[in-house]
Amino acid sequence: MTPAEILELPLETGNDSGATTIRGFLVALLGELWIEKEGFSGKRPFGNSGWQWDLYAALGRGGAVPMTFDEYGGVDEADTDQCYDLIMSAIRELGQARNG
Repeated sequence: MTPAEILELPLETGNDSGATTIRGFLVALLGELWIEKEGFSGKRPFGNSGWQWDLYAALGRGGAVPMTFDEYGGVDEADTDQCYDLIMSAIRELGQARNG
């Protein structure tokens, strides 16, 4: 899966960022950093800790990473290193200039 495709993977409804895609989540995260400045909480940018799991779950549900989910829909098992690398590639993709 390409970084551009990763950016368009859908997030579960009701995530704390309010975003519908990984792209939207990352933009919301940057927006929070900009608004909060030195008061930004990397642990709880949207009010709750564990926010990166919203992104990891989207990778699993989208088929980018093999993943199992528990009976409540939360991530049970995942290769978090692979998830981290894919999100980093998506972040780099956000910085690429677009033609047109």
